[in-house]
Amino acid sequence: MSLINKAYEKSIQVLEHCSKKEGFYASGLKGGYRAVWARDSMIASLGASLVGIKFKNTIKSSLELLSKHQSELGQIPNCIGSYNIERRSKITFNTIDSTLWYIIGHYNYAKAYNDTSLLEKYANNIARAIIWLKYQDPNEDKLLTQLPTMDWQDAFPHKYGRTINTNALYYYVLNLIGENKLAEYIKNVINGKTQKYLSLYDKQKGYYLPWIWKNHDGDREQGEWFDSLGNILAIVFNLATPKIASNILFYIKKNRINKPFALKAIWPPIKKENKDWFSYFAKCDARQPFHYLNAGVWPFIGGFYVLALVKTKRNKEAQIELENLAKANMQKLNGYEFNEWLDGRSGKPKGEPYQAWSAGSYILAYYATKGKILI
Repeated sequence: MSLINKAYEKSIQVLEHCSKKEGFYASGLKGGYRAVWARDSMIASLGASLVGIKFKNTIKSSLELLSKHQSELGQIPNCIGSYNIERRSKITFNTIDSTLWYIIGHYNYAKAYNDTSLLEKYANNIARAIIWLKYQDPNEDKLLTQLPTMDWQDAFPHKYGRTINTNALYYYVLNLIGENKLAEYIKNVINGKTQKYLSLYDKQKGYYLPWIWKNHDGDREQGEWFDSLGNILAIVFNLATPKIASNILFYIKKNRINKPFALKAIWPPIKKENKDWFSYFAKCDARQPFHYLNAGVWPFIGGFYVLALVKTKRNKEAQIELENLAKANMQKLNGYEFNEWLDGRSGKPKGEPYQAWSAGSYILAYYATKGKILI
């Protein structure tokens, strides 16, 4: 059996371990993340939904749990569970992407299983979630804004305002719910076709900036490092034009962001002497370059990278990267595979093993190379 197929079989086992009555836990190990995260569970579901009806009930439970604990104002929880005894509440919020992934999860469920029952049952929840999202626009320019640490990069790096990760997700959500005119407007703005002062695409760099905010007489608040997930999602969701997509993929290969495995979370790593460094970074796992979010490799992003290659008709590259992703995921840490992140230099596994989103995105990539794509 090929390594690609072995990794596929193991990814199913990982999801089986992560599958609980409440939904998909972030990790399938007893000492792991004993909770349902909105983004983790929904990303895992994208792949899990391609494996017949095996995980249908788990995906359904995830969506139902998130719906049950939606805030009064419409925000979807970041996390539900008792994974950390130091927290005062079993339900945490303070994110923006959790609400976006929740909506994506509903539509993926309906499409994968040809079952609109949850879309109908939770139509009001989805509508409230959309309204909450639209209020995250203090400038009334139609783009979503956020505070620092309000997405999956919840400890590092520092970004705020209009981010590519959030607005790529929002663009896709708008198309899912039928607001195509608004989606097209946002696409034109982000790509610099109109309202150029709001554009996230940097022609000179060849990729989307991670975040932008106010312009002070030509001195604009912005980040200039490469946000791998945000740029890849822009390709996957067709926010990026074919030319921009090519530029992004070229930048990745030129700077070896896909080495030793795909993909490093950011590029280049941020160091203490850089302007993007904040003092609290020294207290988190990203304080060391090429570790954790600081240019560490995150296999779940690698799954979306393979999908982006397939969607841009780079099928040979996609197959090569799928095999590399299989190698990355099949490395053992304390006897377990499908780890949270890998060292950005050596590729050695780190973090918690048996990660649901690492397994789910691998399945997503696996089927993408076979022509089975739901996104």
